[in-house]
Amino acid sequence: MFSTVSSAIPEKSLSNEDLSKIVETSDEWIKTRTGISNRRITNEKNGLVYLACEAANKALKKQEIDPNTIDLIILASSTPDDLFGSAGEIQYKIGATNAAAFDITAACSGFAISLITATQFINNGIYNTVLVIGADVLSKWVNWSDRATCILFGDAAGAVVLQKTQKNFLLSSTIQTDGNQNKQLVLKSRSKVVNEQFGIYNREYQYVEMNGREVYKFAVSKLPQAITECLVKAKINIDDIDWLLLHQANQRILTAIGDKLGISSSKIINNLENYGNTSAASIPLALDEYVSKGQIKKGNKIILAGFGAGFTWSVIVMTW
Repeated sequence: MFSTVSSAIPEKSLSNEDLSKIVETSDEWIKTRTGISNRRITNEKNGLVYLACEAANKALKKQEIDPNTIDLIILASSTPDDLFGSAGEIQYKIGATNAAAFDITAACSGFAISLITATQFINNGIYNTVLVIGADVLSKWVNWSDRATCILFGDAAGAVVLQKTQKNFLLSSTIQTDGNQNKQLVLKSRSKVVNEQFGIYNREYQYVEMNGREVYKFAVSKLPQAITECLVKAKINIDDIDWLLLHQANQRILTAIGDKLGISSSKIINNLENYGNTSAASIPLALDEYVSKGQIKKGNKIILAGFGAGFTWSVIVMTW
């Protein structure tokens, strides 16, 4: 069902050393706590739609897929260029004139949730070809004087094309939410007075706020449990898995989850060092890198797992 995968990153690279000149931090401090060395950030002209279109066009070109044959576009993003959603603009710009298009807002779980959604449309016989894009530009929504958050995030986009086949690539999946933990990772809006006499207010967005300790505890407790449940549903065990691809949030989280599952570190996909946390883009970005290098091969069994704001978490056990 996976036809092709591709990705796109901004030209501008921001290193830990660069950040140490913006906020009180150091390369050693960031690496030790996160595993990140560099991240890519968009400029003032090219935002989310630009990156998403680049990733989509690359994916279509790889398999010479005509944009007019796409039935549906799903954009996983929490940072659209337009608050009403950017999927429609992407549909127009890549020439997919026959495709329906909509956004899914689920932060770092967005790409996995979008894959599950796309698969349902295909399995139900509604669509034959679906383009799924994961893209975020969180560098535009961090407080660059807050070293707890500005060191983490980078910008990127990744795209996959799913096409109807005889055999379903998805072996099992789950989507879960704990709204009680929502306050631990937020990008909130606040009221701005327009006319107090008549009670008229606007809303304006602030910056990303995160309780890193609670996010760590959540991910390390919830993800292994959800992954284990999905393995049981797929009737396979962890030793049958060739690759574990977690949302690239923090090296400590990747290591802790791997240890809990008892999976070899050599099977854990990791490109966090070069890109930072790219939210909904992190899974397809890493997937494209490992497929392009020939490390992920046809028939490999892979666990994809996203987790983040909401709190939401989503797991897919699949065959490449």
